[in-house]
Order: sequence, then structure tokens, then C-alpha cells
Amino acid sequence: MTGRTVGIVGAGAVGQTVAALLVGEPWCDRLLIASRTAESAAGLVTDLDDMANLARTGTQARACAGVAELDQADALVICPRATFTNTATRNVRMAGLAANAPLIAELARSFSGYSGPVVMVTNPVDVLSRLFAAVSGAAVYGIGSAIDTARYRAALAAHHRVPVEAVNGFVIGEHGDGAVICASTTTIHGAPCTVPLDFVRAELAGRPRRINAGIGRTRHGPAAAVLSALRKLLDQEDGTDALSVNRAGVWLGIRLHIRAGQPTVQPPELDAHETADLLTARTKLEATYQTIIHHEQQGAPTCP
Repeated sequence: MTGRTVGIVGAGAVGQTVAALLVGEPWCDRLLIASRTAESAAGLVTDLDDMANLARTGTQARACAGVAELDQADALVICPRATFTNTATRNVRMAGLAANAPLIAELARSFSGYSGPVVMVTNPVDVLSRLFAAVSGAAVYGIGSAIDTARYRAALAAHHRVPVEAVNGFVIGEHGDGAVICASTTTIHGAPCTVPLDFVRAELAGRPRRINAGIGRTRHGPAAAVLSALRKLLDQEDGTDALSVNRAGVWLGIRLHIRAGQPTVQPPELDAHETADLLTARTKLEATYQTIIHHEQQGAPTCP
């Protein structure tokens, strides 16, 4: 299927990069952009128009006066970020919870009853995916574990000096300090392999720090994870991703096989240590959500 419309909320680093990638997708005919200010949405649309003309693609972008106009989109990408200073050295992605939760709840109320897939980028992505789903009733997919999985495969490929494509393994659970590395089922060229967990964990933490130190914020990796999810959820290709979805009431990263746009959970086999780690991540995400559950209620305070 072609002729799809994607709505993007947020014209910051990730929103800009997602939009630029989508301009190059033959199935994406239209982008609807909403941002905190009309100027930023209009500026991004103008830049995308230049890109589409120079690259000779058919994708058209339009700035929306409000997020309500995005309900006509076939899928939504949610990537705004509230203004706050992150000084955390542990649980870094959780540090934006208090600032981002009211913003996401307010957005979700605007999309009550939305029927298309929603791809969540804003951190903490697992908790905010759950919040958006609870308020809007939409099907929400967080991209955190997809990014962790890509970084895991890259780190393991570098360690074993093999192509990334040779590595098959997943990271599930929380996108953050509670990430669960599925080492027991990871393979290289289809065969079991040694996974240096200390090295891998250090790399999972170190890669985003290097990115932030160098260019201020991660953008291209998350944007590619969004694109991968959209291709599958909008039935442009079949495949497997690690995305955050509802597992018995808690949103956490899990392996999904998506065929004809329909996801099926395919949880990887876990050893005893990995099972315990997943339970710990689940408990943490549930406890964290309880601190913001009041935002589910209509009339919760909005983000300034």
C-alpha cells in the first residue's frame, strides 16, 4: 500500500530527522507537522519542501495549526520534549518523567479514540507509551528497545569482528538502566556466541553519552528506529522489531513480529538470570508509572 500520511508531533532534533527520512520513502505521500510553535513547524515544512524538490520525491509536508489536525494521519510519531535540565548520571532517561508526563497526557487527550498506530519517542519511552495509551485508547509502540537492540548488535559485532548483519540478538525490558540483554539466545552466523556482558553494558551506556557530548542529542538512531517501525506497522514490509508494548498492563520492550501491519508478540527464551532481570525491569516500570498515574485523569495539570 502507498499513499500514506504520517503525523509528527515535535519539530526538534528527532522530529526533523524522522521527517527527512520519510520524505525519501516512496509510500509516504504526506507529512503533517505540529510543534510547540507555529514558526518551528512552518520552518521545518519549508526545509522539507526544499528537500523534496531537490531530491525529486513526491512527499508533501504541511504545518498544522494544532495537533487535532493530525487525526487524519495513518500513523503518529510522538517526539516532543518539555523544557528541563537533565543532570542525572543514573536512570538518565527517567529524569524527564516529571516534565514530560503532563505534556504527553495533554497530547493523548487530543487523540482520544485515534485508530492508527502511535510510535512513541519521548523518554522515558516505556512509561510514556503506557500513559499515552491509557489516556487516548490508541495502540502505542515505544522505540527504546529497538535502539538498544541495534546498539547491542553493533557492540557485539565489533567485539567479535563480524558484520552487524551476522548478529541476531535482542535487548528487551526497559529502555534505560533496566535493559535486559538476551545473551542466552544471541547468535552469530546462526551459532551461539560468547557475550561479554560488562563490555556490552558499558557500550549501551557509552554510545548515547558520546552522541550527546558530540552533537547535543541523539537523533539519527531514534529516527531510524521510528522508520523501521512505521514501515512494518503501515504494512510496507514484514519483519521483527523490539518495541515497547502492553504486557499484562505494563509497557516494556519485547520482540514483535509484524506481518501485514499486525504485530504478534514473540518473547525470546530467557535463562534464569534474564528472567529475573525482566521481572526487575517490569517492577520498576510499574512503580514508576504509579507516580504519574494521576495524569490519566481529565483535567490533569498541563505542561507550561
